[in-house]
Amino acid sequence: MQRKWGSKFGLLLAGAFALSACEEAVTSPRPEPRLPEPQVVEAPVQPSERSIELAAYYETVQRQLVSQGLLRKDGGGPDTPFSKRMLVQNFVQIGVFNEFTFSGGTYEDRRSEGRVQRWEKPVRLAMDFGPAVSDDIRTTSRRTVAGYASRLARVTGLDISLGKTRGNFTVAVLTVDELEAYGPTLMRLVPGLSQSLATQITEMPRPTYCAVYAFSDADNPDSFHSAVAIIRAEHPPLLRDSCFHEEIAQGLGLSNDSPAARPSIFNDDDEFALLTRHDELLLEILYDERLPLGANPKEARPVVEVIASELLGGDS
Repeated sequence: MQRKWGSKFGLLLAGAFALSACEEAVTSPRPEPRLPEPQVVEAPVQPSERSIELAAYYETVQRQLVSQGLLRKDGGGPDTPFSKRMLVQNFVQIGVFNEFTFSGGTYEDRRSEGRVQRWEKPVRLAMDFGPAVSDDIRTTSRRTVAGYASRLARVTGLDISLGKTRGNFTVAVLTVDELEAYGPTLMRLVPGLSQSLATQITEMPRPTYCAVYAFSDADNPDSFHSAVAIIRAEHPPLLRDSCFHEEIAQGLGLSNDSPAARPSIFNDDDEFALLTRHDELLLEILYDERLPLGANPKEARPVVEVIASELLGGDS
């Protein structure tokens, strides 16, 4: 508009003219108001019929266990006393033996003598939810794991927390369909993971409620650098929380179960759902620096006896 003049004055004059002209007449159409781009809201992924059926099955399992007085949340009491001797024996069985034996690229359900293994660097838990996992399960799971991480940090003295992004200890909450398709993610999370082991993890049978796999390097085999815990999204709340408690604690180095351990979650009888004071003592022993990495059961026992005596005040 009128900007054919080349001087600064001419440009300013043109601007003044344009303003006054707008008060009397509109010489060009007003631009249409710019509308915001429509937001595309994707429909939430729904669990499959197979997943719904499995959820009903685990709901029944939890109800039956609770009706039998199992999945206790009280941590034990006067009915579950334990002595120093029992604590030492339980630690050796749970912390220096393996529940499964790695052979031929997969884990076999065969107990074997192990070594003291633990983390030496900070543990950053990372939640990984499948698309069909509800917002409610995501929210409650994050809250549970964050609180549990704080408790484990206090007990072990290790830097353990729930991270906001990627971590070195992945806690995957997946439906049965998502678990079966999780192989490529596992291979990415654990470089060098064999296809056979990835397949074993993703084909977890129905009687297995949850599982954890911790990994170390060949040049430092007793110090973990990463772990993956698999938690079924189909579990009802208490069963899901029990999986968080057991698998994360086992991923810290308490890799075995014992039928003699009580009160403990490291016992396949399902009596206790949540970490007990007895189990906290096991973790304190494991992360006591006086207990050497790589110690076998015979080497570990005398050190464990000293630590247990201190923790229990010399009680036998």
